[in-house]
Amino acid sequence: MAKTRVTREDALQFHLEPTPGKWEVQATVPMMTQRDLSLAYSPGVAVPCEDIAENPELAYDYTNKGNLVAVISNGTAVLGLGNLGALGSKPVMEGKAVLFKRFADVNSIDIELDTEDADKFCEAVRLMGPTFGGINLEDIKAPECFIIEQRLKEEMDIPVFHDDQHGTAVICAAGLINALHISGKKIEDVKIVLNGAGAAGIACIELLKAMGAKHEHCIICDTKGVIYQGRTEGMNQWKSAHAVNTELRSLEEAMIGADVFLGVSAKGAVTQDMVEAMADNPVIFAMANPDPEITPEEAHAVRVDAIVATGRSDYPNQVNNVLGFPYLFRGALDIHARAINDEMKIACARALAELAREDVPDEVAVAYGTKLTFGRDYIIPTPFDPRLIHRIPTAVAQAGMDTGVARRPIVDMEGYELSLKTRMDPTASILRGLNSRARAAQSTVVFAEGDDPRVLRAAVLYQRSGLGKALVVGREEEVREKLTAEGLGDAVRELEVVNAGNSQHLAQYKDFLYERLQRKGYDRQDIHRLAARDRHVFSSLMLAHGHVDGMVTGATRKSAHVLELINHVFDAGPHDGAVGVSALLHKGKIVLIADTLVHEWPDENDLADIAERGAEVAKALGLTPRVAFVSFSTFGYPVSERAEKMHIAPEILDRRGVDFEYEGEMNVDVALNPDAAAAYPFSRLTGPANVLVVPARHSASISVKLMQEMAGATVIGPILAGIDKPIQICSTVSTVNDILNMAVIAACKVG
Repeated sequence: MAKTRVTREDALQFHLEPTPGKWEVQATVPMMTQRDLSLAYSPGVAVPCEDIAENPELAYDYTNKGNLVAVISNGTAVLGLGNLGALGSKPVMEGKAVLFKRFADVNSIDIELDTEDADKFCEAVRLMGPTFGGINLEDIKAPECFIIEQRLKEEMDIPVFHDDQHGTAVICAAGLINALHISGKKIEDVKIVLNGAGAAGIACIELLKAMGAKHEHCIICDTKGVIYQGRTEGMNQWKSAHAVNTELRSLEEAMIGADVFLGVSAKGAVTQDMVEAMADNPVIFAMANPDPEITPEEAHAVRVDAIVATGRSDYPNQVNNVLGFPYLFRGALDIHARAINDEMKIACARALAELAREDVPDEVAVAYGTKLTFGRDYIIPTPFDPRLIHRIPTAVAQAGMDTGVARRPIVDMEGYELSLKTRMDPTASILRGLNSRARAAQSTVVFAEGDDPRVLRAAVLYQRSGLGKALVVGREEEVREKLTAEGLGDAVRELEVVNAGNSQHLAQYKDFLYERLQRKGYDRQDIHRLAARDRHVFSSLMLAHGHVDGMVTGATRKSAHVLELINHVFDAGPHDGAVGVSALLHKGKIVLIADTLVHEWPDENDLADIAERGAEVAKALGLTPRVAFVSFSTFGYPVSERAEKMHIAPEILDRRGVDFEYEGEMNVDVALNPDAAAAYPFSRLTGPANVLVVPARHSASISVKLMQEMAGATVIGPILAGIDKPIQICSTVSTVNDILNMAVIAACKVG
């Protein structure tokens, strides 16, 4: 699978636009009227203040404390970059905060403390305790991180969790449970060698000992060699706690006969000779970043029986902390926990291990482009498995309740799990799935408008993200100038620029086009002008002849005009089965609206066709289609000639015997709002509709643009469905990200 390439310019642009940073604050209550303001602030706010002062537990009911985690650092150990200071760590902490939200719907604020004094750090965090439901410590160097975490756990009555230590330990433990299961070994019997006695390494070995690994079977090495009883050089109290009585003095000696190697050290620390000396079915967790202690290829070259995990996403079995910390805190917050203890961490590890042994959902297989099955190359779930959000927090919460750290135990665990299933925004997983499918497909996509800087940036991102090959239609000199002006001068050598002047196929294209259009009033000169001078037509011809896999256009010309030009090459008219489907993404919901592009005033048969195309797009996006024919009339009332076709279209689908849910005609609120739909118990829809078929193109266009401008909805599309090649038409107001999304959809052949 292709790797993602990120340049300095890409990284800075991402953090600069659309607004500096990675998160913002939004109100969850109305703030429009004087009454709203009076309730949100004075005098209404006095009531919950007084109640909380009397009973502090009510803070979880009347404030956001119960779903708020602080990500706190002093920047003394930022990733692999060293001591960057408090402010230098802020981009990382902002990133960690949004990961909490993305994966577990936990609100999070980053806090950077400008001190290396452990006492001052602890005092500052302790004083902020009433604000938060949990504290996530991040990127604090050892040994101060041990001191700070232990002291804060003793002084505070909310979970304090240093993810660099325990996040890695939990995922490592999950993988090891399954690796030992496959190799037929028990944790209490295996010899474990750890290389790297920093925060993560010490936490890994402590958690494994809590799970049953024997002290005398665990050998820890650092830069000075084996940590043995009696050693004085480079020692501290945390290392001393794990010193063993042994004659071994080097990593090489320790690896002889070892069952398990855990590495949180440096690239190349492990040799093939060391791996060869390990016991049968060796387990190797080479977790150094960005490059492992030994690569899976190097290990497998000498030991085909080895089970290998790394910290990298381009190898199987990635030890990724995002599998742990969001769900640990989700479960802890939901029981108003006083702490995250070892039992909760072990429950998390065991739940992850059990999940990896189960059948992988189809959407995960589609997203990763391969069928994942439990075995040597799949011992840890993937970060985008949709089951994580409802399986891991429930296990963590149960362990917290069993060990007495829950302030408010959950009574109905089945109801809790169901609430977690419906909690997450589905749009992020849909977009991630599409990106993974595109990365697996490695499609060549032509970007028709190489004269637009947004299109050029999207083409560069498509290629650098490892999604496939991007071609841009334009003049080489103009493309070079625009890329340079955008700060992407280094991309000039990466992008292939195509045009009629450098194409070897122009004569073939013109013959094809003349054959299509000669009886429609076009002579040879007309054909030359179309094929050689119009980039939309030229791109369409490339696609029609299989010289590219997909096409993106429309950023500089109105979609109706672009569709006319495409129709010179493809049959994409109202009676050819073509349909435009726009996806609206807003507040965690996704709704498809059709037809937004092709049919100006569809009749009932056209509407049935549009419904089928819309359902196909929904399925391609990973949705279970529920189609509503929407109108100002609901199930025949008020009576109107204009609504009649919306009433008849479902009857046509009845006769066709389609395999998806549909109903109509109905108001939009009946289609989308379960409370409004409850008045019509005979409706065939089992939930809110996610495909809306509207009466005409103008009403579709108005609906989409109104949501986009007034509600701030993200619009993807229109996705052109129903033709035999993937062509996606952007809107003229598309952002770089919108254009990139359309390229991904084209690459995935959605529609």
